[in-house]
Formats: sequence, C-alpha cells, structure tokens
Amino acid sequence: MHGNIAAYLERVDRCDTLTHLDQAVADLRGLFQVDHAVYHAVNSGGEPYALNTYTEAWGEHYLKETLYTIDPVVLSAFTRFQPYNWKSLDWDKKSARKFFSEAVDGGVGNQGVSVPIRGPHGEFALFSLSHTCPDGQWAGFLQRSMQHLLLVGHFLHQAVRRLEDTGAGGEYITLSPRETDTLQLLSAGHNRGKISEKLKISEHTLRVYIESARFKLGATNTTHAVAKAMSQGLIAL
Repeated sequence: MHGNIAAYLERVDRCDTLTHLDQAVADLRGLFQVDHAVYHAVNSGGEPYALNTYTEAWGEHYLKETLYTIDPVVLSAFTRFQPYNWKSLDWDKKSARKFFSEAVDGGVGNQGVSVPIRGPHGEFALFSLSHTCPDGQWAGFLQRSMQHLLLVGHFLHQAVRRLEDTGAGGEYITLSPRETDTLQLLSAGHNRGKISEKLKISEHTLRVYIESARFKLGATNTTHAVAKAMSQGLIAL
C-alpha cells in the first residue's frame, strides 16, 4: 500500500484541473477498496463544494432536503480536529437515525471515516471514505489505513487550494462588507427575504450583492459561492 500511496500523492500533485482532481478522488475507491470517497469544503451552514463519488440521486436528495443541517458527520466536523469514525458519533436523535437509514439506502454505506482539515488561511474542508461492511472489518481497515488517510486528505486540500489560486491569478479575493454579510447570512441558512429584512435592503439589491460576490469568487451558483468564500476564509463559522 505504501508504494501505491506515494504514487497516488505524486499524481495529485500533478493534477492541473479540478476535473483531473475529481477523477483522482474517484480512483480512491480502488486504492482503498471502499464504496465512496469525497473531499468537500464546508461552510457554516454545512453546504458542501464537493468532489465525490456518491450517486447523483443521493446528492440531489441531500441538497434538496438540506440534510447537511442534521448530518452528524458534517456537524461534528466543526468541533473536531482529529479523524473520526462515523460510528463514534451521536446517532441517538430521531432525525439522525432517519438520516442514517436514508444514507444507507442511498448507497453511502454503513461505515465511514472523516478527516477534518483546517488550512492556514481559515479554510475548512473534510475528506471522507465510506463503505459497506461489518464493524470488525472496518475497524481493521482504519487501523491499517489511518496514516494514509491523513496524507491523502491534506494532499487533496493543497491541490484544491493550488488550483483555485491559479484560477484567480494567485490573488486572494476581497469581498465588500455587504457581500460578506450576504454570504454569511446565506451560509447560516437564512432565505433571501429574511436577509433583505436583516440588512434593510430590497431583494433586488440583495441579488446584486449575491451576483457580485459570485462573479468575484468564480462560482457557478450561490451555494458554490458560499462554499468557496468559506474555504478561502472570507466568511467565518
């Protein structure tokens, strides 16, 4: 495994587009012999900007139902600094148990591990693997693989940062105070009507701030803009 990991890390370093990096994430399934791999930057509302191998149906369901607001894996990431086995999390709440059942039905797997990553500029990300297997088999996998998981997670994060900085000309982006306030409130789960009321501006003006921030960040949509702002330390948890 050590030689394969070294070759994989060299490959990640050579990735020159996010498309190439997305394929590298997908190939982790074969490297670690697991069902799924995912890297995602996380904002304070829990919404991910992700490179992942989950099914499109599960991804759409996850976002449409805002499951990130109850997902113990994402919620735990904000308070943990060390890798964690998903089975060690609090699944006692009815909403968490329902989410777990839906995730298993969606093909995510009944086991998982996540590596929280905090970068030097305030960015925050999470690298996870998931699989379907008995508890004992998963425990053995974690014991053998944890050091490699840490390396892969941090190399992926460095690669994403490098590619995003290259896309922005290597310069850090500056948002106006209103743009920052707007994205911060969006990340906290407020709808546009509530944000307009809080900022004492019209929804038309709010749209201008959102589109301006999205353009500066090079984001494809509002969710992507919030996630990128979080990953670059432009809005806080």
